[in-house]
Amino acid sequence: MGSCCSSPWTEAIPQKQNNQQHRQQQSHRQSFSLQQVTPPGAMVGAAGEIPAFSEYSLAELKVATNGFSSENIVSESGEKAPNFVYKGRLQNRRRIAVKKFTKMAWPDPKQFAEEAWGVGKLRHKRLANLIGYCSDGDERLLVAEYMPNDTLAKHLFHWENQTIEWAMRLRVAYYIAEALEYCGSEGRPLYHDLNAYRVLFDEVGDPRLSCFGLMKNSRDGKSYSTNLAYTPPEYLRNGRVTPESVIFSFGTVLLDLLSGKHIPPTHALDMIRGKNILLLMDSHLEGNFSTEEATSLVDLASQCLQYEPRDRPNTKTLVATLAPLQTKTDVPSYVMMGISKHEEAPLTPQHPLSPMGEACSRMDLTAIHQILVMTHYRDDEGTNELSFQEWTQQMRDMLDARKRGDFAFRDKDFKTAIDCYTQFIDVGTMVSPTVYARRSLCHLMCDQPDAALRDAMQAQCVYPDWPTAFYMQAVALSKLNMHTDAADMLNEAAGLEKKRQNGGKGT
Repeated sequence: MGSCCSSPWTEAIPQKQNNQQHRQQQSHRQSFSLQQVTPPGAMVGAAGEIPAFSEYSLAELKVATNGFSSENIVSESGEKAPNFVYKGRLQNRRRIAVKKFTKMAWPDPKQFAEEAWGVGKLRHKRLANLIGYCSDGDERLLVAEYMPNDTLAKHLFHWENQTIEWAMRLRVAYYIAEALEYCGSEGRPLYHDLNAYRVLFDEVGDPRLSCFGLMKNSRDGKSYSTNLAYTPPEYLRNGRVTPESVIFSFGTVLLDLLSGKHIPPTHALDMIRGKNILLLMDSHLEGNFSTEEATSLVDLASQCLQYEPRDRPNTKTLVATLAPLQTKTDVPSYVMMGISKHEEAPLTPQHPLSPMGEACSRMDLTAIHQILVMTHYRDDEGTNELSFQEWTQQMRDMLDARKRGDFAFRDKDFKTAIDCYTQFIDVGTMVSPTVYARRSLCHLMCDQPDAALRDAMQAQCVYPDWPTAFYMQAVALSKLNMHTDAADMLNEAAGLEKKRQNGGKGT
């Protein structure tokens, strides 16, 4: 059996360690590798449950982004963007977007952390939410939910398959207005440089407002990186962003939705005043829109683009105006966008499956339970080398806790089993992959897939090449609706079993 964890999911853990070291490393491991497993009370969005806001290490984000590889850059503004955004994947397999600020953009780490925590408190289904930050030396990074279906700019200006239909454009306007209204109600009314690149589409095609615009690009830097023709007139005068400035920028997004082009506001207003609304409309819509709805949207855009900030509507008015325009409310966004919905990937490994693998692929928790009961602890052989001096009363109490857990596990009293196995684990004198695997199943039986995934990962740390640890991770990931990752785990487990069989080692 291996002595450390070789998977990218977890940190290497020395096998031989005293009790205090074991407990400290176990605690560190969970905060480092598993801190993003969803806490109680987190909001549920299209991508699943949103983790609590937390701090990441630079090393962790380097691993997640493959060393900030240029291949992982997803920001579309190119040289115009003062900072790059990378896609990445955390050790718990969650996909993330990482915004990397230029050197010394935020010289004061405390000020950066305070700003990030302020934005990190926001949680809404219309936001691509901020889930963490990193402040390490001169490095300043933000970590957000990853949105896999590109930006509004891409779908409006650079589309390949189909343009966005009218009803979906109205939905985009409404959802982003809802996001702005929520941010304002939570004391974060300032959004920096709102434009079509800041609107992202999640895995089910719903539009979300990027959380990155809720923070400036630097402590003292400019709040707008787009062409000056699209910036609010008062920003050109005094360089300050106000809630009314955000409304002006929202008006430019409405122009984008109407025209399918990036039209300077002054030019668009001239067209509107000249009653040339049809000339303003996107020709790719081929007339498939309601003139009445288009007129309402044009009127709203005109109000948002008023020269005097006081003449612009507030976010409540935006939402109230756009809500009645919503049509096709029963049609999912991914259908209107022509996006392939993320389907549940069948757990179909490349290697033949053992009975354990078959049970996991079927998500048959009862069959998994029977197999773990029958296997007992024979896979734990060699994971612990205990001296005579360690056979103390504490050791006997610990083994008694495990025995009570085993009885409860056999009798399907899973809550009691969790309590007993936890007593065994917390002492820290022995490490047992089987106990982690059993407690993982108990958590699944109690509908606690996050905790089940944690335990399956800990089992792998203790025994890096143990197929059961990977199988249990596959089941937990599937329960968390991370089906592609579950399929990968199942296939890896089957491959490990085949490797063991070829090596003549039994299960």
